[in-house]
Amino acid sequence: MGRSRDNRRRAAAEAVVEAVEGGLAELIPDPDRARAWSLLIDGAPQSHVDLDDPAHLSFEYQRRIGHVIDLAAPPGKPVQAVHLGGGALTLARYTAATRPRSTQQVVERDAALVQLVRRELPLDPGARIRVRSADAREGLAKVPDGWADLIVADVFSGARTPAHLTSIEFLDEVRRVLRPGGVYTANLADGPPLAHLRAQIATAAARFAELALIADPAVLRGKRFGNAILVASDSPLPLAELTRRAASDPHPARLEQGAKLMDFTGGATPVTDTSAVASPAPPPSVFR
Repeated sequence: MGRSRDNRRRAAAEAVVEAVEGGLAELIPDPDRARAWSLLIDGAPQSHVDLDDPAHLSFEYQRRIGHVIDLAAPPGKPVQAVHLGGGALTLARYTAATRPRSTQQVVERDAALVQLVRRELPLDPGARIRVRSADAREGLAKVPDGWADLIVADVFSGARTPAHLTSIEFLDEVRRVLRPGGVYTANLADGPPLAHLRAQIATAAARFAELALIADPAVLRGKRFGNAILVASDSPLPLAELTRRAASDPHPARLEQGAKLMDFTGGATPVTDTSAVASPAPPPSVFR
């Protein structure tokens, strides 16, 4: 009976709909989890948050980034992390839950979205998460040299990554903020013929000694539009464990690295500020 009443109460929960700078934001209650919500912007899914279990990652691309966060340092060790793009602060909450006492900075351009999330999905007051409303690259420029163990880039404007976050000059700022051995991970989105993704790998290879790419095999084959997670460092990556976790996910993914990843670029050249363009827009069918 208690479960039935909980389900009825949950079904009666209302979505929160509010205009933000990036479009129309919707917070949709999750019928299966008592205090969980999905964030959509103009109908495009952005984040999922479970306030009772911030270590729960519903979106497959966020689980893949979660694996990177898990392996960026020994289990449970606090880290200093920068998140470029905030959404509902899912990955910052995840880091705080799995690595207590971590110090985190989130840079999210959409101040109205930040206010909505803070009001409706409040952060744990004990989490050391600072949220700054600024452009991702401008916010990164204010972080001290060598401050971060981990930088997570998950920035989309109108479902596209802005051009100025795709260049070598942007990665120069990432390298400046990372301490030696630090890890950079980015959510990249592309579809056939994968020109954007190939160019992003070539760009990262121009600035990082160690690279890996995690994605659904169908995305890597150019069969459909989807997300690919870039992982980069100046030190060796935990490739075996990343491979195992990606393969054992409910939505299995493949990890590419080394010569095969360089072959994947197909001779693409690194992107500069002068040549940069935004990532391609997803086809409408992606969100149906």
